[in-house]
Amino acid sequence: MFSGQGSSKWLFANRLGQVLCLSLALLVPSYAQELVEQRDRTALELRQLQEEIALSEQRKQELAAEISQLAKDRETVNRNLIETSSNARRLEKRVSKAEARLSQLRKEQDQVRGYLNNKKALLAEVLGALQRMGRKPPPALLVTPEDALSSVRSAILLGSVIPEVRAETRVLIGQLQELVRISDDIDLQRTALRNDLEGLAQDQERLNLLLAEKRKLAGKTQAELAAESARAAELAAKATSLNDLISDLEAEIESAREAAEAARLAEIERKKREESRTAAVRKFEENNPFSDPGRIAPALPFSEAKGLLPLPAEGETVAQFGQDDGAGDQTSGLSLATRENARISSPADGWIVYAGPFRSYGQLLIINAGQGYHVVLAGMEKINVQPGQFVLVGEPLGVMGSQRIASAGVVDVSTTKPILYVEFRKDGKSIDPAPWWSGNKSERATNGS
Repeated sequence: MFSGQGSSKWLFANRLGQVLCLSLALLVPSYAQELVEQRDRTALELRQLQEEIALSEQRKQELAAEISQLAKDRETVNRNLIETSSNARRLEKRVSKAEARLSQLRKEQDQVRGYLNNKKALLAEVLGALQRMGRKPPPALLVTPEDALSSVRSAILLGSVIPEVRAETRVLIGQLQELVRISDDIDLQRTALRNDLEGLAQDQERLNLLLAEKRKLAGKTQAELAAESARAAELAAKATSLNDLISDLEAEIESAREAAEAARLAEIERKKREESRTAAVRKFEENNPFSDPGRIAPALPFSEAKGLLPLPAEGETVAQFGQDDGAGDQTSGLSLATRENARISSPADGWIVYAGPFRSYGQLLIINAGQGYHVVLAGMEKINVQPGQFVLVGEPLGVMGSQRIASAGVVDVSTTKPILYVEFRKDGKSIDPAPWWSGNKSERATNGS
């Protein structure tokens, strides 16, 4: 009787050991080595995905044909620029979220595999003992008393071990199921990320074509632009501050003088138009201030745009205006950590005063927004607009690089992401830009009261 039960337990232990060892061998292979190989895996994976996303020549030709069929007027080009830029911003936001989710899933995958790797040694030791016992069946009770005593001891030991093995098996199965779930989720995220990257690549190509069309409409020759750029670079090299640079530009550079004069005249014209507007027109313009892509002057005074302006890029705020910069001073603007190669759009209507390098700011862009206000943007790798050009809210201005560029006013942070620096200035002094951003409902309510 006892011998039959003992043999059954030994047989169960032997089969359990074989099954679990086989499962471990198949499902948890060389995790220590795999964890090492997964170092920086997510970053490399994302870079490879981006490199794989390349528009075919046929698709590029289709986009070029589409742009060539547009009406060759400023309003149509502006409308398409703003719409495409807005769509690209949405895709960039989704791509950033997908990248973060994929990175988190990779971490979870590593944690589960690390757990399985740690348990592998323990389970292998117990299962090895069970297999060894399974290969040596228990003796019959009627042979010798010593054999009977050995059988009783083995049965007691086996009875205490099997529940623990069963418990470990349940945990192991749960972790393996979690590993499968994470792997499936990773596949879904990769597919969604790839689709969004393909859409973003098309939008970027479309933007490049539209920007080229807008440059053609500008009317200035390459020689004129080159001469102005060279003189502006000379002034930038001599200027010791933003105030000096802006003053020198508006005094000596024709496009900057034209921008300042255009801003002055636009304010006079706006006041005249304000007097003749009907109540219906006034209400429409208040609800849709930036709806006209054909405008050649700011849609509304900069001082009245509080609570209406969009941030120039999607990103994480790493420094606010007035924050301690770590050097005994306070920051003069806002710093945003963006994704690599993010498109930067104009946060305000205005005229480009300067576009080029300046001291520690790197590539610098200055927009004259009227009423003595200037918007300063720094940290981009490439700028797509030209001095003297009038830009609209949401219009693409440039592209960030793949890494952080040192820039004045940026608090030292640990991130290596590209940093966009944004500064608002009024009559030569930096001011807090926070009240102007569209998320600030209180400012909008104050303006409307």
